[in-house]
Amino acid sequence: MVTAFPVHGEPLGPYGRPEGPGAATRLDLVLPDAVRDTLHAGLSRLPDPSEDIDRATARCHQVFAALPTELLQAVMDFGRHIDTAGVALVRNLPVDAVLPPTPDDGGPSRAKRGFVSEGVLLGLTGLLGEPLGVLTEKDGRLIHDIVPVAGGERTQTNQSSAVFLNFHSDITYDPTGRYDVANPDFLVLNCLRGDPLGVAVTYYADARDICGRLPDDELRLLRSPLFRLNAPGSYTRGAAGGAEVLSDPVPIISGAEEFPEITVSANGVRALSEAAAAAFERLQETCREVAHPVRLEPGQALLVNNRKGVHARSRFGARHDGRDRWLQRTYVRRSLWDIRYRVTPQNRRVHF
Repeated sequence: MVTAFPVHGEPLGPYGRPEGPGAATRLDLVLPDAVRDTLHAGLSRLPDPSEDIDRATARCHQVFAALPTELLQAVMDFGRHIDTAGVALVRNLPVDAVLPPTPDDGGPSRAKRGFVSEGVLLGLTGLLGEPLGVLTEKDGRLIHDIVPVAGGERTQTNQSSAVFLNFHSDITYDPTGRYDVANPDFLVLNCLRGDPLGVAVTYYADARDICGRLPDDELRLLRSPLFRLNAPGSYTRGAAGGAEVLSDPVPIISGAEEFPEITVSANGVRALSEAAAAAFERLQETCREVAHPVRLEPGQALLVNNRKGVHARSRFGARHDGRDRWLQRTYVRRSLWDIRYRVTPQNRRVHF
């Protein structure tokens, strides 16, 4: 059987979906051992996905078709419905039999010989949508290796380790001036190696929980175009010489009152009035109050809705000795069609 756990104690309906007043904003899914082993057998012969990503995603679709129907529906419902949880932890996933040292430069390991972790990442991604590459993030790679990098310890980027990585959405620079339109719909984070001390925590705060704690006057400010988002650090470093690159004025909270959406840039938000700045500060405090904490371990993946909520990460120790924390990540869009204006000539999955 597939086991599903709600977070706040709500009774579960069919296929692991919470029922009753106030649907849970986090979902836990646990694969039976036999299912894990079947997936491992199908992924153990997967070649390097970077050589032919479309063929690799097709193969991963075949492998993940072996999942029990109720688990397939739980993951797919997570990705396609407005009222489902905003974050899902999937446990007891297959892992690589041999794992090389954690890379220390933020790029893929050149010593990795098996690609089970990449297959898990692409298999889960395919149940949510399509993997997306962005030229200014990890050089356009579709699979991102998220590791601490020397020199980036105190930055508000995925290279950091010595600072709290503030609550944020993963956004992308867009020349239209809107950084909240072409950004990923989802992130998938697959853990290959936890940090040795076990202190790294990923946090997720859902806009529904956040808005439920905020007074009406602050929500009105947060729903007004009184904020400018700073472009990601990867963009400002690589394309703007480190200069601040701000979006057009946008709201932080949008969408229907019952199902709000949220966008916050990790690299900074510039409020356009003192009242808006105070409302944004209160929002950050509320994120900490309502966040779901997750300590990712090998064999676990986190599915994050990048529109329903924001995520953060605690400080943790980094030794740069090959044993550091190592996650792999994909950016996911439900469809690449509506951002086709950004496609690059080199690769139809990679956008500028």
